[in-house]
Amino acid sequence: EISPSSLFATASILEGCTYINGSPQNTFVPGVVELATKHGVFIGGDDFKSGQTKMKSVMVDFLVSSGIKPVCIASYNHLGNNDGKNLSSAAQFRSKEISKSNVVDDMINSNRILYKKGEKPDHLVVIKYMPFVRDSKRALDEYTSKIFMGGLNTIVMHNTCEDSLLASPLIIDLVILAELCERISIKAPGEETFSRMDTVLSFLSFMIKAPLVPKNTPVVNALFRQLMCIKNILRACVGMHPENSMLLQEKLPERIRSSL
Repeated sequence: EISPSSLFATASILEGCTYINGSPQNTFVPGVVELATKHGVFIGGDDFKSGQTKMKSVMVDFLVSSGIKPVCIASYNHLGNNDGKNLSSAAQFRSKEISKSNVVDDMINSNRILYKKGEKPDHLVVIKYMPFVRDSKRALDEYTSKIFMGGLNTIVMHNTCEDSLLASPLIIDLVILAELCERISIKAPGEETFSRMDTVLSFLSFMIKAPLVPKNTPVVNALFRQLMCIKNILRACVGMHPENSMLLQEKLPERIRSSL
């Protein structure tokens, strides 16, 4: 069975039009990605990151970077719009569950002191359809972490997300950035011709739950690393050096700083 979203993506690619997948469906099957590469058409996805998942990527990045080990993450949602209705289907929910769960993976894998290879926190995602709340999605999260001397720390969050109002600006930003990528060309030292960016626009990951990335490249879900990627690529486009937080010159004695 071929999903409707894969058909839409194929039609868009054949028209030479960039296609961004804002839903968690398995749209970009290998054949669709190969077709985009063959035609030199940009694709990006999957699933817009607007509310609960964005908070999760910030929270887990903060905990792991602080040496605090999340061992149990529970996420519950109920909503009443068409998104909620579609997700009442088991098959549709499974794809959303995967996209919302995978957001922590690269942050877990980045710290081998806290986590052994293959170790992950228990992670549960629940989504329920409740028509009365309409677009005002309720999201509840519980993060339980191991801390000093075997202690446990639990953080509980409640978030009311106006789903469409949060997602709509993402669509505008994604269109602007994707169109900008159409005008960026790059060449390596020694090469004579310029090339476009890779067909798969991982550049858009900041706004995506389950970022699609080029083959054999890492997936980055940490929110501020994703944002820094966008900023530094834009800085490169205007000939500026990338930003970083080292600020070595400000850590030196004044007599050395004054000579720089």
